Order: sequence, then C-alpha cells, then structure tokens
Amino acid sequence: AKCQCKVVPKQRTNCGYPGISAAECKKIGCCFNASVPSVPWCYNPKQKKVRKMCPNDPYTRINCGHPGIKPKDCIRKGCCFRAHPAGVPWCFYHRTVEE
Repeated sequence: AKCQCKVVPKQRTNCGYPGISAAECKKIGCCFNASVPSVPWCYNPKQKKVRKMCPNDPYTRINCGHPGIKPKDCIRKGCCFRAHPAGVPWCFYHRTVEE
C-alpha cells in the first residue's frame, strides 16, 4: 500500500541492490523513491498495522473455549466473550484486521 512507503528518508532500510530499477524494486515488494540523494532509493516498506477485534457476526465465531467457560477464563485465554445469541460460541477468537 502507498502509505507503507511513507518512510522518512533517514529511516529507510535498503531493499535492493545498486542500480535496481523502480519496476524491479516494486516487483520484489519494496518501495522506490529516487527523489532524495544519499539514502536508499529501493527500501523496505513499513510494517502493516493490524489490530485485534471481536467479530460482530456471531455466526462467524470460531470457538476458543469449552461449554460453560466463565467470561474471566475466556478473556484470560486472550479471547472474546459474548453470552449471546444461543447456539454459537460465547468464547471465541479475535479477528486480525489491517488498519
């Protein structure tokens, strides 16, 4: 993504080899910007930002607990807990979403 290539020139880490073209740089998953001298032009992108969230759709929940698990035990396992609706897991895994 373009936002991953917004790296301060002084913080760029080399991702290519001397003389690499913009097309070859992008082909290997790196960012290319030749506008600043004396810093890598082909450089590593920023890590994607991700966060955990509890899914809203109860029918996409993936069970993380056992029948009768207490909310505090579920949360201690690092999972989500919602005691509704019936017929779906109440203790379930987070989803990871990109920001």
